[in-house]
Amino acid sequence: MKKILVLVGSNRKESINRKFAEALEKLADGRLEFEYFDLTALPMYNDDDVAEYPASAQQLKDSVAAADGILFVTPEHNRSIPAILKNAIDWASRPWGQNSWTGKATAIVGSSPGAMGAIAAQIHLRSIMVSLGATLMTSPEVYLQMKPGLVDENNDIANEDTRAFLSGFVDRLSAWVGVAQERAAA
Repeated sequence: MKKILVLVGSNRKESINRKFAEALEKLADGRLEFEYFDLTALPMYNDDDVAEYPASAQQLKDSVAAADGILFVTPEHNRSIPAILKNAIDWASRPWGQNSWTGKATAIVGSSPGAMGAIAAQIHLRSIMVSLGATLMTSPEVYLQMKPGLVDENNDIANEDTRAFLSGFVDRLSAWVGVAQERAAA
């Protein structure tokens, strides 16, 4: 089973993006194994601290290296990604010459209560990850408007059409990780 490192860009206790990630995990059962990294464990990135690389940042780099693929699940903060997510991206891209994102199979999704479903944040995140050399899955794009009741208390997607679409996304993610692994092995 392919191992997916999930980075949820929200530290809210009742994060809708965490709930969204858990619903995707349920849809992926038997196909993908999700592992979550706690981004709150990371200190704020400071280039002065790279020489004595923090243990939590090394744990992130190790988790990225061990994963077959990365799934970013991001909310939108002021038309961009949250600081906690950018912080993790910065730590895993350092020290210079040891960028953990290069060649890593990566997908991006996001959710918001608004109709645009974190589209601006995802566009910004795509730009960042491409510049860091991630092997980015470009479709389908998932901009989910999180309406009340869309994900139930058991992390099931309540709407049949949305569930079918997201199941297709999970299928594509699994295939994308396989393609990226084949490319890396060649």
